[in-house]
Amino acid sequence: MHVSSEVGQQHPLTLYFWIWGLLFVVSAGSYATDYMDAGLLRWALILIFMFVKAGYIVAIFMHLKYERLALIYALLLPPGVIVLLVGLMYMESDYTWLTRIVFFGAEVSPERLPLPGTHH
Repeated sequence: MHVSSEVGQQHPLTLYFWIWGLLFVVSAGSYATDYMDAGLLRWALILIFMFVKAGYIVAIFMHLKYERLALIYALLLPPGVIVLLVGLMYMESDYTWLTRIVFFGAEVSPERLPLPGTHH
């Protein structure tokens, strides 16, 4: 009986320590955004930090960096297309909302509506 043991690709431990430190720094930047005013810049920074951290984790710790390019495209393109389509739907919804305001007038608040049974 022959038992074969395949040796996988070994990566230096220093690489993992560097990435761990880099993730720590990026996380500190992400937590620092909690002290910013809520606005577009804050949310943009939160998303950027989130994608950077996820990219490093997937590339190094999940070894995607060492895979074939076809597999990388197969894993990364579908979520990218979904994000693109969600962005397009957001722009379309904003356009539809603004078109309704232009053609139908301003939004009516519930305080300005007559109460049932109070009309004369």
